Amino acid sequence: MNRKNPQFEKLTKTSLLVRESCLGMAYNGGCFLGASLSCVDILVYLYGHFLNCNKNNFRNENRDYLFLSKGHDVPALYSVLAENGFFSKDRLLNHLSGKDFIYWHPNTKIPGIEFHSGSLGHLPSVSLGVAINNKLKKINSKVITIIGDGELNEGSIWECLLVASSLKIANYCLIVDRNHFQANGPTEEIMPLEPLREKFISFGCNVYTVNGHSFEEMNQCFESINFNSPGTKVIICDTIRGKGIPSIEAKADKWFCTLDKEMYDNLLIELQTGDESGVQIPSTCVR
Repeated sequence: MNRKNPQFEKLTKTSLLVRESCLGMAYNGGCFLGASLSCVDILVYLYGHFLNCNKNNFRNENRDYLFLSKGHDVPALYSVLAENGFFSKDRLLNHLSGKDFIYWHPNTKIPGIEFHSGSLGHLPSVSLGVAINNKLKKINSKVITIIGDGELNEGSIWECLLVASSLKIANYCLIVDRNHFQANGPTEEIMPLEPLREKFISFGCNVYTVNGHSFEEMNQCFESINFNSPGTKVIICDTIRGKGIPSIEAKADKWFCTLDKEMYDNLLIELQTGDESGVQIPSTCVR
């Protein structure tokens, strides 16, 4: 995964560290592991290479914005923020401890979290409000929201797209983590989404499709988009639930995982030996 391109070697190593931290949270009380692992590479790319958003400019309104609407993926977001210095990685060990705000869904008391989420379908409208505010203030910051494919069952998302289209908002982008699962079943068996691209187009969106686990392909896609041009941008990232750990990849029952010590150790070995980079990561999240 991206090993041969030196431009993305650092991102590849970061993605492994983030996945290790996600495993640690599944060991420390359990978390939505499979769902989180599918969007790790998207978040690593955005914060490590694309977004103008970092620990130093987070309170500056001229920065870029990232909203995680599929809030149960927050182990990935927390871990990416920690790797990018928003807060100490040691805080990840406080997951569900009761002495911190690190738990199953985003909390704005954690540095780098734009808005709390958990109830699905809400943040596209919240982020659209930010994009409209930026337009009024003539701020060109990108406003990006990550949503799950199962989350598209929520009608509020499509209502939001109608508003965005009518206002011709330019700096507004939805990223779909298209891992083909929602909760404990395949999306196409529960409530079929296809043809998904055509649905977004019919709502006035400019639609792009990319491999959500390839930094090189994501970079080509994101860099080709003119975020200042009118129209909502929708980037459908094809992903795999549980990506990076072969035994849980694309498994319906690996949405939420609670790991004991033996399970954690075994999955960590899979993560370390199954990734193309071959990077050996020290275990930092075991108590």
